[in-house]
Amino acid sequence: MDIPALSMAMAQSKIETNVGIAVMKKNLDMAEEQGAELIKMMERSVTPSVGGNIDVRV
Repeated sequence: MDIPALSMAMAQSKIETNVGIAVMKKNLDMAEEQGAELIKMMERSVTPSVGGNIDVRV
């Protein structure tokens, strides 16, 4: 068994895992920011009086 090669492969695997986790964390942060902005946008666009009354003609 080639111990140095195995050690290098394990270190490379650990680095790849850490990079993957960092990328997923960044994506999660961006999704949370986009969700918060969407909520703000929806709150600004909603008019409470719209849809409260219906005009019916007979």
